[in-house]
Amino acid sequence: MSTKLVIFDFDGTLGDTRRNIVRTMQMTIAELHLPNRSEEECAATIGLPLAGCFETMFPDLQKERVQTCADTYRRIFAENLQTLKPQLFPGIKETLTKLSGEGYTLTIASSRSHASLVELTSDMGIADCISYLIGADDVEKAKPAPEPVLNTLDAMRFEASQALVVGDMAVDILMGANAGAKTCGVTWGNGARKELEQAGANYIINSIEELIAVLK
Repeated sequence: MSTKLVIFDFDGTLGDTRRNIVRTMQMTIAELHLPNRSEEECAATIGLPLAGCFETMFPDLQKERVQTCADTYRRIFAENLQTLKPQLFPGIKETLTKLSGEGYTLTIASSRSHASLVELTSDMGIADCISYLIGADDVEKAKPAPEPVLNTLDAMRFEASQALVVGDMAVDILMGANAGAKTCGVTWGNGARKELEQAGANYIINSIEELIAVLK
């Protein structure tokens, strides 16, 4: 069955948010007097739910402390947005506009909050292209569990065989595969090509324009 629905990850796939995320993580760590973590250590957690990022970096943290980290991160991220605006990767807006105009249904399944997705897609000028948003707070089991994709399929009334999940991290590929959808890894984000291959991506692309050929 041909692809009708494209489910995008956001961070590292549509939005170039690495600087914002890493800076906010490091500021959160400093404010809460936790041991320093490098840019690479912070970036390696992108794609996980926010609490999971801090649990990964600090596995001995108590649950209450993890929640404090998440709450502090959200506050600092919002403050940082006033001076450090994330940008779309090159070609994203043009490609989304083209695909939407050709009749594809475009959605986002992300590990950031729903409210943050609404704000960022609006600020970046792509909200009109996106038919449905799922954030980490919209599901009980986040990536790599299939729930974000399954909920999107149900809401948009598509079968898994009609969907393509596009993301930059292994958790995106595993989420799509676990839901029975086709998957496409992208190499311009935070994950390595080898990680995408090992996760079993059906396709791997080096620019968003290549997605058009994949869909054809």
